[in-house]
Amino acid sequence: MSVMDSILEYNKQFVQNKEYEKYETTKFPDKKLVILTCMDTRLLELLPRAMNLGNGDAKIVKNAGAIISDPFESTMASIMVALYELKAEEVVVVGHYGCGMTGLKSESVIEKALQAGMDPSSLDALRYAGVDMEKWLQGFDDVEGNVRNSVGIIRRHPFLPANTPVHGLAISPETGELTVVDIED
Repeated sequence: MSVMDSILEYNKQFVQNKEYEKYETTKFPDKKLVILTCMDTRLLELLPRAMNLGNGDAKIVKNAGAIISDPFESTMASIMVALYELKAEEVVVVGHYGCGMTGLKSESVIEKALQAGMDPSSLDALRYAGVDMEKWLQGFDDVEGNVRNSVGIIRRHPFLPANTPVHGLAISPETGELTVVDIED
C-alpha cells in the first residue's frame, strides 16, 4: 500500500466517524495572528503547542526556512491576505535552530536536480526567463539573522497595514523553547 493509499483509507474512516467535528472553526484566526515559519517536520505539532495555539487560533504560512527572499512573492502575498482579508492583526516570523536551510548553497540543489535527471537546458531556460537560481535556492548562514531579515522585509513592505506589529522568534526543535529575536511593542 502506498502512502497516498493509506492516507485516503484513513480519511474515509475519519469522515465516517465524524472526527472532523472537534476541529470545526472559522477561517478567521481567533488570536488574530499570522505566523511565517519553516516547513520542518519537527515543527508540525511542536510549534503550535509551544506557542499555546489551538486549531483556528492563527494563520500559519510555511516555506523552507521561513525565508522572504522577495517582498512580492507568494509568501508575502499570503501574509497580506491574512492581514487584509482574514482579520489577522499581528505577524510573527518563527525560524528554528538546526534548520536545513542553514548553510545551504544553491549549487548543491542544482547539482542534485541534474543528478536526478533534470535536463541541463532547463537551467538556461530558467535563467533566460529571469530566475536568479542562486538567490532562489540559497539558504542562510544564521537562523536569527534570517528571522531579522524576514521581519525587516515585512515591516518595510509598502502594503503592510499601518501599526501592524511584526515580531521575530526562533524555536528549538528539540525542546520547543522560544528565543526572542525581535519583538515590536
